[in-house]
Amino acid sequence: MRAYIAGMENASQTRSLTLSPSAAARVAAIATKQGKPAILRLSVEGGGCSGFQYKFGLADAPESDDSIAETDGVKLLVDSVSLDLVDGCVVDFVESLGGAAFRVENPNAAAGCGCGSSFSV
Repeated sequence: MRAYIAGMENASQTRSLTLSPSAAARVAAIATKQGKPAILRLSVEGGGCSGFQYKFGLADAPESDDSIAETDGVKLLVDSVSLDLVDGCVVDFVESLGGAAFRVENPNAAAGCGCGSSFSV
């Protein structure tokens, strides 16, 4: 399910993010346990093995410069600075024998590290 970013309808280039149904369900479960709204914030910071790293956290509400995508009633927020680096990405939640984690499939990443939490462009 692809969610188009709210507020970007008039942009010269359509931007999009996708929050998978499994990621939305996991965010909803975590938010319920913590008594918070089902809002996941994705941001990009300098650092990590490859130059940039993803940062996830629950948010109470969107900020004025956030872009918002929604899947199954769960919101994904991305600030305006991070948006160029994650445009077109898919945020998924995967469970395997090695553990469970949010995973970002980023078409803008030229390289990534083995842990999956950092990338370069």
